Amino acid sequence: MSPHRTTPTAPALELGTVLAVVAHPDDESFGLGGIIARFVARGSTVDVLCLTQGEASTLGTDTVADGAALALVRAEELRLAGDALGVRSITLLDHPDGVLADVPQADLVDAVRSAAAEHGSTSYLVMDRTGISGHPDHVAATEAALVAAAEEDRPVLAWTLAQPLASQLVEETGVPFVGRPADEVAYLGVDREAQLRAIRAHVSQAVPGSVLWRRLELSGGRDAVVWLRRPTADEGTPS
Repeated sequence: MSPHRTTPTAPALELGTVLAVVAHPDDESFGLGGIIARFVARGSTVDVLCLTQGEASTLGTDTVADGAALALVRAEELRLAGDALGVRSITLLDHPDGVLADVPQADLVDAVRSAAAEHGSTSYLVMDRTGISGHPDHVAATEAALVAAAEEDRPVLAWTLAQPLASQLVEETGVPFVGRPADEVAYLGVDREAQLRAIRAHVSQAVPGSVLWRRLELSGGRDAVVWLRRPTADEGTPS
């Protein structure tokens, strides 16, 4: 069976020291926030590596003069969101937003490897290889984490969407969400309270009517996950 079809089981999901690798400020909240909050609540240590400053955002930016100013706003939003989620640390890099796929992959892999070494990470949390909405920045971030994980023989857990949910979002919004067949995913129960606090910290992005809110509404109290690299039998379950 391909590792991309292997569904996780709940006991193996407490992954020790987790490095969440994302492309943009707010990905850790709107996307991974429920899962991060679950891990933190169950005793895992989570650090966040964000590869861009989100300066190319198109949401809620009418009061921000330019990309450089927006980058500063989003850095502070990310700090506050991390506090809400209970993460230990945030590393915010300045690779270009919107064209992350054009950055040499070796540079992104080096960033992941360096953050993991600094924090003693034993596993990675990412978006699915589809980028969820097909966003090339999301895809580039996940692929960099997968390369680093292969070198280190570390597990990689991905937040994903089951196909029925993705299809409904596409139908309602036109955003090209990409899901997996329902039999490829497992579900984690999540408490949205910390995630919602983190999302609200991203004032420049948490605009009313955003499709991101609809995704949360339809997901209810659970998020779909899939292993991109499976843990070995002796890894990752804290007492």
